[in-house]
Amino acid sequence: MSMSRTFPGILLAVAWVVLLLAGTPVHFQLVMLIVTAIGINEYLDMALENPPSFSTRLLFIATLLLPYLGGWLFGGSSGIQFGLFAGTFCILLYTISSYSKLTEPYRLMSRLILGLVYVGVLVSYLPLIRNLPEGGQWLIVLTAITAGSDSGAYYSGRSFGKHKLSPAISPKKTIEGAVGGLVCAVLAGLGLALLLLDQVNVLFILFAAVILTGVGILGDLAESIIKRGTGTKDSGRLLAGHGGILDRIDSILLAAPVLYYLLYFFMGIQ
Repeated sequence: MSMSRTFPGILLAVAWVVLLLAGTPVHFQLVMLIVTAIGINEYLDMALENPPSFSTRLLFIATLLLPYLGGWLFGGSSGIQFGLFAGTFCILLYTISSYSKLTEPYRLMSRLILGLVYVGVLVSYLPLIRNLPEGGQWLIVLTAITAGSDSGAYYSGRSFGKHKLSPAISPKKTIEGAVGGLVCAVLAGLGLALLLLDQVNVLFILFAAVILTGVGILGDLAESIIKRGTGTKDSGRLLAGHGGILDRIDSILLAAPVLYYLLYFFMGIQ
């Protein structure tokens, strides 16, 4: 792995840890608001066949941000649900009012609603976790699990990969790589949990690491489907050697809501 990829990755990891351990919940919300807006803009670049005008792009970004803003302003998953409804309403209103001017109104409407859920809703669970007791530490554990899975899968796949995991979606992913990623994810998640959390339920961490690794793989494949469907190689070019924001958080996007509900239902943390 080249330094052009490794060095920015280290900087991102350090900035993320500092934000979670030293930053306040408000700092986190503001940073994630910017990250979400950038991710939405990347999604629009991938999903929209005809680039919208600047004002229309801003309208789309604001609309797809509504679940995040709802979760921030009204708190909890009920705020996210309100934002999801409001965003869906705005997309339907835009599609109906602009119907005669649109080339593919149904396709545009469908892709905007997918972006509303895929980015706007899923990212909103990161601040929900941050606001839990030891939320910053739990997010570091989540990051360790997804990063451990990615790194373990990469090196295991290169060394031992023979059987394709999902060749139609991502030809480079292998079953052997997934197994190696799972082992690294469990070790990384357990190690960080023991280091950072006051009390550690080892069985829960092991269980959560297995579930989150599988979900992270699904999140990775989900973005691959979007890329294949839109003929895109990377979601963006913002992060040197790492593509765009969505390329970096595709695993966490789906894993964050799962961790939130695991903590809520199994650990009673709220």
